[in-house]
Amino acid sequence: MANVQSEALVEHRRKLPQELNILTVLIGVALAFELIGWFVQGQSFLGNPQRLTIMILQVSVVGIIAIGVTQVIITGGIDLSSGSVVAMTAMIAMSFAQTSEFARAIYPALTDLPVIVPLAIGLGLGLVAGIINGALIAFTGIPPFIATLGMMVTARGIAKWYTKGQPVSFPTESFASIGSGAWPVAIFLLVAITFHIALRYTRYGKFTYAIGANAQAARVSGINVQAHLVKVYAIAGLLSGLAGLVTAARAETAQAGMGMMYELDAIAAAVIGGTSLSGGRGRIFGTVIGTLILGLMMSGFTFLRVDAFYQEIVKGLIIVGAVVTDVYRQKARVKKG
Repeated sequence: MANVQSEALVEHRRKLPQELNILTVLIGVALAFELIGWFVQGQSFLGNPQRLTIMILQVSVVGIIAIGVTQVIITGGIDLSSGSVVAMTAMIAMSFAQTSEFARAIYPALTDLPVIVPLAIGLGLGLVAGIINGALIAFTGIPPFIATLGMMVTARGIAKWYTKGQPVSFPTESFASIGSGAWPVAIFLLVAITFHIALRYTRYGKFTYAIGANAQAARVSGINVQAHLVKVYAIAGLLSGLAGLVTAARAETAQAGMGMMYELDAIAAAVIGGTSLSGGRGRIFGTVIGTLILGLMMSGFTFLRVDAFYQEIVKGLIIVGAVVTDVYRQKARVKKG
């Protein structure tokens, strides 16, 4: 009887969504900073709404990128170009969003354009970058690491070359409003809900998981693996372009250095959220929680006045720890299987 109950308990644990474990980590991290805050700073960490609001606004851009990166990782790939695409799209889109009140606009004859113009340009640039990544990986056999590394360097170079390193500022009010208030968070949540539904309830999601689990088996079953990979990387590029637009609108300026290390933050958020770097596993909800954990830790360290250099070290350790945990989780699944 005891054995039957034990087996039932194990089976019940297996059925529990992995996101619950990640959510528990999020709550634990928040409570830890709250407790340490009272001892070290003599004040509440969670009791400051302004601090939490700033934290959520800061991680929303990384979260948008992470949703695209999650889908890429599920296919067994990687995208290192996200941060550079953010800079490239921000610079070029902002140059078409400038107001005529600025005497030194990049294109004086193209000022005060409808907001749809810079939006379309930014999203289009991100989409093209993603398609190039996907096509290189799908049709030439170049490893995703190398293909997206090439795009990372190229996009960053374009961002620097475009205005010879000079920032682009003075956008129209309609463009700046995209990054004002709670709009970045609303965009992040809308993107998360959209792709949660797409991955879980559509053929797009089934094909994405199938390719990540076993690309050869997916090909034999009739899935056009090459075309689908291009689609996944195109979506990742599109979301990076969207993140670039939100970043530029929020700052009301665009600089070639924008988006630096965003790709690693996005990968970290996805891995912390339970996405397996071997492919075939991962959920958008987990990535959302992983993004919040990453933002909460950085905000908490800032609250405790921990030096920024130490924060980067801790972030690196978190990434390594998440990957190690994933490796052991896979070994456990193999043994059980």
